[in-house]
Amino acid sequence: MPIIDVQVHPFDRDHSGRPWAGPSHGLKSATGDEMVAAMNAVGVDAAIMVSSFSAYRYDPSYALEVYRKYPDRFRVVTPVDATDPTIDDVVARWAATEGARGIRIILREGMPMEPDHPGLSRTLNAAARHGLPVNLLCWGMLDKGAAIMRRFADTVIVVDHLGLLQPMRPPVPATVWAELPTLVALAQYPNVRVKVSGACTMSHQPFPYDDIWDNVLRVIDGFGLDRCMWGTDWTRTIQMLTYEQGVVPFRDSTRLSAADKAMLMGGTLQQVYRW
Repeated sequence: MPIIDVQVHPFDRDHSGRPWAGPSHGLKSATGDEMVAAMNAVGVDAAIMVSSFSAYRYDPSYALEVYRKYPDRFRVVTPVDATDPTIDDVVARWAATEGARGIRIILREGMPMEPDHPGLSRTLNAAARHGLPVNLLCWGMLDKGAAIMRRFADTVIVVDHLGLLQPMRPPVPATVWAELPTLVALAQYPNVRVKVSGACTMSHQPFPYDDIWDNVLRVIDGFGLDRCMWGTDWTRTIQMLTYEQGVVPFRDSTRLSAADKAMLMGGTLQQVYRW
């Protein structure tokens, strides 16, 4: 099976034609061309682009531009605004967009977080109607994420970044894996999938980050490989590691069989995102 990264964030340089909404995590650009070059260098065949919220908020136009240039290498997930009164139409239009494979909901202060919020309800239900998985960024808020997972059992929900708050820069907190039991408990909900993305940023050891594996394997054992997907979360991780350093520990791991790596690093993703 091909190696497919479940989460990357390409973005163009900041310019008047497409200005950033906020600062990048450390690079002046991570264009589609630059992303493909990085993938080629380490044998990654394809990736899901999650349109950069920090750069473009709810506008996925740059990610779609990259997809159109490299249709064999990428598919696209876009953040959506659950407070948008036209959210049903937004989701319907996105579902009909070539290359679109999911939406993303971000739980954070100032945004809807309660499962009975009308906008969240409409968004989750619309995603289910159109067969779109909902990528849920609920790190540091797994309790709120769990309430949404329970309420919307007919919607496929993909937990971003293990649901655990990951560092943007060193040092790595001693308690970075503390909420792992809470994550594993979410395996009871059949509609939940997990991105094992950004895991290398949670290591207290230098590359190749061998100390992550006991915890990663607890997630895989809890959910099963058919519900887990590997990813780098490049470029959010730039201040912690290189793209290669996010790939090699999984690609070259001896903790998983070749068949297991094929599922974790592409096979499950193809099923979840219908690729």
